[in-house]
Amino acid sequence: MNWRRKLINPVMDKEFRLRMRSSRSAITVFVYVLVMGLLAMGIIYVMMSSGAGLSGRIDPSTSRVMFYALSIAQLVLIAFMTPALTAGVISGEREKQTLNMLLTTQQSSSTIILSKLVSSLSFMTLVIFATLPVYSIAFLYGGVAPKQLVFVFLFYLYIMLLLGSLGVLFSTLFKRTMVAVIMTYGVGLVIFLVTGIVYIIALGVVQANYYVSGTTVPSDYSWIGFILGFNPAGALISIFEPSFSDSVFLAQSRGQQGSAPIQLWQQFLLVYSVVIVLVLWLAIRYIRPVKRGRGRKGLKTDWEAQENEQTKQ
Repeated sequence: MNWRRKLINPVMDKEFRLRMRSSRSAITVFVYVLVMGLLAMGIIYVMMSSGAGLSGRIDPSTSRVMFYALSIAQLVLIAFMTPALTAGVISGEREKQTLNMLLTTQQSSSTIILSKLVSSLSFMTLVIFATLPVYSIAFLYGGVAPKQLVFVFLFYLYIMLLLGSLGVLFSTLFKRTMVAVIMTYGVGLVIFLVTGIVYIIALGVVQANYYVSGTTVPSDYSWIGFILGFNPAGALISIFEPSFSDSVFLAQSRGQQGSAPIQLWQQFLLVYSVVIVLVLWLAIRYIRPVKRGRGRKGLKTDWEAQENEQTKQ
C-alpha cells in the first residue's frame, strides 16, 4: 500500500521484523511485566503489614504513594533497558560489516538514523504499555487521576527518546558496541544520579550558609532548584506534585511559601529537547564517511580507512 511505503521504509521494516518476531522479545516483555507485578504486590504487602491496611483496605493517599513508587521504579528500569536497545544499532552494523552496504542504498542518513531509533524505541514502548494492567491496581483504591497516568507515560516516552538518541549517537561515533554502551550508560548515570547528588550537596551548602548568617533566602527563590531540573526523577515528581518545584527552589514570598520560577518538568523538557535535536543532528552528520584533508598528501576518505581496517582483520 502507498501509505505503508511512505510511513515504513525498508530499514524500519527490517528492524521491526527482527525485533518483534523473535522469542527473546516475548520473553523480555514477560519478564518485565512480571518484575513490575511482583514489585506492585510487594509494595501492597509492605503497606498492609506496616499498618496502612488496618481497616481492611488501602486509602487513596496510600494508593497514591504506591503509584509514585511504581512510576519511579519503572523510570529506573527504562534507564537500564533503553541504552542496551539503542547503543548498538549502528556499531552493530559496522561490526557485521554491513554498514557500508546500508549506506549505498537510496535511504538518506536521516532516514537510517531515525528508522533505527524508532524501531528500537517501539519495542521499549510496547514493554511500557504492557505494564498498564499493573498500574490499574492503583486505580482500584483511588487517589490517582487518569490524567496523571497519561502524563507519566508521555514522560516515559520522552525519556526513552532522550536516552535512545544518546545511544544512537555513541553507536555512530564509536566502532565497538561495548564502548558505545558504556558511554551511553555513563551519560545516563550523570543525568539520573550525578545531578541529584550535586543538588543535595548544593542544598546543604546553601542551608548551612543561611544558618550561619541567620538569614533566610535573600530572594524569592534559590538558584539551586535549576540543578534538579536536569534530573528525570525530580521532573517526574514535579508532575505528580506541582508544589514540589516550589520547595526545591526554596521559593518564598514575604515569609510564606512562594512559587517557583519554572516547574522542574518544564525546565527538563526545554533543556533536553535541545540536547535531543543536537544529538540526532550529530548522529546524522557522522554516520556517513566524509573527506578529511591530510595536508599536502591529498585527501583520504573514511571509506578507505574502513576498508583498510577490514583488510587487516
